Formats: sequence, C-alpha cells, structure tokens
Amino acid sequence: MSQRVIQSADISSITNSIHALAKGVDEVTTRVLQVDKEIRNTRSELAQLGQAFLDFMATDQRARALALAETRLVKTRQELDLHYGYYAEVRRHVTGILQATDARIVRQESMKSATENLMLSAPRYWLAPALVALAAWLSDNRPLAEKALAGAIHRDDEKTSLFFALIARRAGRDEACHVWLDRYFGIQNPFSLDRQSVILIDALSSGLFGSSVRIACSRRIESWVEELRQRPGFLEEQRTQWSEGLRSKIPTTDHRGRYPHLAKFSPNWAKLNASLNGAASQLVIRDHFQAIFAGEIPPSPDLMSAVDNLLHKLVTKFDDEELPLRRDERLCQLIIEENGNETSARKRYTLEQKTLDEQVSFTQLLTNAAMHPETSAASRHTQRFAIALSREWIEDAHQDITANLRAEMPREIKFAINDWRGQTQNGENEKDLSTSLAQHIDNTWEKAIAQIRLHWSQWAMLVLCVLLPYWGEFNKLSMGASAACLFYFLFRYSKVANARKMKITERENHKKDCEDVLKALLAETVEWRRDCARRDAVADEVAQTLRAITPEQYLLSTHDTARVLLNHNV
Repeated sequence: MSQRVIQSADISSITNSIHALAKGVDEVTTRVLQVDKEIRNTRSELAQLGQAFLDFMATDQRARALALAETRLVKTRQELDLHYGYYAEVRRHVTGILQATDARIVRQESMKSATENLMLSAPRYWLAPALVALAAWLSDNRPLAEKALAGAIHRDDEKTSLFFALIARRAGRDEACHVWLDRYFGIQNPFSLDRQSVILIDALSSGLFGSSVRIACSRRIESWVEELRQRPGFLEEQRTQWSEGLRSKIPTTDHRGRYPHLAKFSPNWAKLNASLNGAASQLVIRDHFQAIFAGEIPPSPDLMSAVDNLLHKLVTKFDDEELPLRRDERLCQLIIEENGNETSARKRYTLEQKTLDEQVSFTQLLTNAAMHPETSAASRHTQRFAIALSREWIEDAHQDITANLRAEMPREIKFAINDWRGQTQNGENEKDLSTSLAQHIDNTWEKAIAQIRLHWSQWAMLVLCVLLPYWGEFNKLSMGASAACLFYFLFRYSKVANARKMKITERENHKKDCEDVLKALLAETVEWRRDCARRDAVADEVAQTLRAITPEQYLLSTHDTARVLLNHNV
C-alpha cells in the first residue's frame, strides 16, 4: 500500500513538473512566434520608415536648394546693380539720344552735357566715351568726336566698331557702315569670337544691312566657315557641338507618377526614367525646330526701330565684366526652374554654359544661337540662319544622339520584390517570372512554417500518455494522468496545426500580393516600352523637319526693298 502511494505521489509530482515545463515551453513558443511576427512587422515598418526618411531628405534638400537659389539670385542681382548699376544709366542714354535727335526736341548742348556727365560717372566703361563721340558727331564737333572715339576703341574696339556700324546704318550711311564693319571683321578670329558677334548675325539675317554691306558680310562668313573647315577634326567637332546642343533639350521629368511600381520595385528605375526622357527629347527637339520656322516673323516697323533693338541688345547683354555674376544668375534660375533639383539644374547648366563663354568659335556661336536663344540673345531670324547654315551638321548630330539614346535604353528591366530578383525585356516571360517568384516565396516561407512544430516536451507528453497507465498499473490516477497528457498533446497539436494553417494562409496572401505587384510591373513594362517607342518614333519627324529646311526659308527681306539669298552650302 505504501509503495502504491509512493508511486502515485511520484507520478503526480512528475506529471505536475511536465505540465509546468510544457506550459513554460508553450509560453516560450508563443513568445517566439510573436517576436518573429513583430520582427517581420518591424522590418517592414523600418523599410517604409527608411524610404519615407529618404523621401523627406530629398524633399528637404530640394526645398533648401530652392530657397538658397532664390536667395542667391536676389543677392546676385543686387551685386550686379551695386557694381554695374551705373552702366544701366549709360545704356538708357543710347536710344534716348538717337530718338531725341530724330524728334529734334533736345538741344545739342544738353546732349553734350549729359554724355560728358556719363563719362565722369563711368570712366572705364566703353559706352561712355562712345556716347560722347556720338553726341560730338551729331553736333559736328569732329575733334571731340575723334578723341572720344579713341577712348572708346581703347576700352573695347570690337563693341565700339559694331556699335558705330549700327549707328551708321541707322543714319542711312552705308559707306560708313561698311568701313566700321571692315574694321570689326579685321579684328575677328573665327576660332575665337566674342559673344556679341551674334548681333552682327542678327543684323545680317534680318536684312538690316544694305545690299552691298550684306554681300560683303556674307563673303566674310563664307571665308570664316572655310577657314574652320580646314582645321583637322572640324566635322567631328561640329557633331559634338550640336550633339551637346540637342542633349540640352532632354527633359528632366520624373515619371514615377505614371510608373509607380517600376519606380518602387525596379533597381534600374533611374535608367528607365532617363531613357524615357531621352526618347521624349525627340518631341522637344522637333517642336523646337518647327517653332523656329513656323510662320512669318513680324518685321520691325522701320529701319530705326530694328537698329534700336539691336543696339539695346549690344549694350545690355554682352559686357564681359558681368559674366561671372551672369553665370551665377543663370545657375540660380535653372535651380529654380528645376524646383530645387540641383543635379538636373547643373546638368542643364553644363550643356548650355558655352553660351556664357567670353570667346567661342563661329560654329559654336551658331549652335548657341539656334539652341539657346534666350541666353545668347539670338532672334528667330538668327536661329533660322544658324540652323540653315548648319543643317548637315545638325542631321549628323541628331543621328548620333538618337543612336546613343537608343543604345543607353536598358535592354533588361530588373525587378526586386523583397529579396526576390527577376528581369524581363518586354514582359514576355511572365509565366517564368511568376513561377520563379512563387517558388522563391514557397521556399522562403517553408523555413518559417517548418519552425512551427511540436516541441520535444510535447512529444514527451504523448509518450507519458502511453507509459503512465503501465507505471500506475492502470489505476484511476495513472489513467487520469494519461488522459491529461493526451488532452494536452492534442491541444498543443491543434494549436500547432492552426498556427501552421495561419502561416500557410499568410504565405498565400503574401504570394498573391507579390504576384499582383509582378503583374503590375509587367504591365508597366509593356506600357513603358510602348511609351518609349512612341516618343522615339518622333525622331523620323525631326529628320524630316531638318531635311525640309530650304534656302527659301531664310530668304532675307531688307529695309531697302532688296532681297538676297545666302548660300546655304557655306
């Protein structure tokens, strides 16, 4: 009897210990599963938080760059006004003197006094003595005019010569205009022209000069181009120049709004976006050239108005002293245009910075005028002239840039969904990608599902369920303990089965979500290819537009009722 009591006590103690151990293991298992779930949730939240932080940093950086650019732009313009503001007063007197002379409402003594005061306030500025010379010339004071001319020529021979060539043309003195232009051409180097030479091209292309002067200018330009042609590597240089000019028209649009899944799940999204912009540039280039040649250009009402416009450009746009500040001003403007995207702004600035170089070759001058009229101060007349003279070079450059943009277009579009990687060309391998993704998910989740299993202690309960009746000689206590062990085992088995079932359901939901993402990626891939092809097809229209440019499109009407056709094979 005592042996049976001892056995019962021992079995009861063992059973309680096993229950306590099983309960502890159960709690640990539950906590492990909970921690595993929390880790996955934390990783997902961290990934979202990381992306949100990166987006915030990018947005903040753009906002700060935008604010800084706006501040720098104001500061730069203040510096221009501070250091060169007195130039503006001198410049305003140019057309004022000429129009006052036309109307004969200002006394010559007043003009003489005003120009002499300007000379006192801006002694280093070439325009100040030029205005003194102009006022002396209008009052027939030859000695003063010659002295003032010498001072202006000493300060800037090129601008002074071009300035008085335009003044002479305004006065209808073609012989004097010819003399001044001869002087201007005599000091020019076609390999290194000053930026204001675009004013000469503007006057020539708009038909401002008389017939004899225009023919002389055309011959000079022909000789410039011929001289440039003799230089080794000339054609390659033209292709490069025009390629850079055409590349400056590539937009910097972010297309993630149209392709959100590619932007999020494609590692080479940056290249995809760049390629789409590259293809879109064909439309921009086509519209640029078509706009230049579309319709008639409204002529100036008279010769004096046309000359006054050119004089205003000459005296306001081309002072080399202001160039460093003008460069800063342009960079700030581009950053503002790009809404704070400093990388895109600097890329655009690099492509158009030659328009703000002090010295450029004649062909680079044509490129600047055709592609960047705002910065180079070129009119549509000049743009047409530049494109017509450079048509063959533009066609070659367009072929080069089109081939390069097509070569830069990614052949394979890569996907990255969580830790799965795949790629496609046109979405044609959807079945293979779907199978690969499903297998990857199954393999990944199989490890997690395999970890949801009965612990050894729980299997021990099943063993005890079998052994306890024998140990207790099938008494009520041993049978009850055996039943308790069996119940606990079945309970734990049911929980594990349910946990595995939930995990499998979670896996299937995850698989469906990933498959939906893959389908969206493939759909966007197909649309991206179509979009690129549609935009790239405009390249043929660009080529047709260039080939359609004929000499008649830049037949120059003049203010002396003559007409001239410049040689388009210059």
